[in-house]
Amino acid sequence: MKVIDLGCGSGAFTPFVARVVGEKGKVYAVDIQPAMLKQLERKLARAENQDIRNIELKETSAYDLPFDDESIDLVYVVAVLQEIPDRGRALREIRRVLKPGGILAVTEHLFDPDYPLRSTTIRLGQHEGFALDQNLGSFWNYTVRFKKPHDSL
Repeated sequence: MKVIDLGCGSGAFTPFVARVVGEKGKVYAVDIQPAMLKQLERKLARAENQDIRNIELKETSAYDLPFDDESIDLVYVVAVLQEIPDRGRALREIRRVLKPGGILAVTEHLFDPDYPLRSTTIRLGQHEGFALDQNLGSFWNYTVRFKKPHDSL
C-alpha cells in the first residue's frame, strides 16, 4: 500500500502505520510545517525505529500534493482537516491522488478545539465526491471512512 499521513505533525501514528504496511509499502508523511517534520525525523532516528525504512517526509500543502493522479491507496487525517482553511480544495486534491476505491479516513477527537460534529465531516466528504464507507467511534472520538468512487477523478 501507498499511504499518506496528511498533517503528520511529529508522527504520532506514522511509525505504526509504516510497520503495518510493511517493507513493500510506503508511507508519505506530509506536513506544511518544517519544524514538525524535523521532530518526526528525530523520532525515526531513535533506536526503536531503526527498522523503519519505508517513510518518506514531504513538506507541502494539502492543496498541492506531489503525487501522481490515482497513485495512493489510503490517506488518513487525524485532527487536521478542520485546520485547513479551504477544506474543499484539500479534499479535491486528496481525491485526485487516491486510486479508484481508495480510502480517506478522517479521525477527530473531542478535546481538539476545532472538533467538528461527525455529521459535518460526513457532509463535507460527500460534498467533495467521496462515498461514506464506515462510521466508527463515539461522540468523543470518531473515524469516518470514505471511499473514492471508481468513476471519479
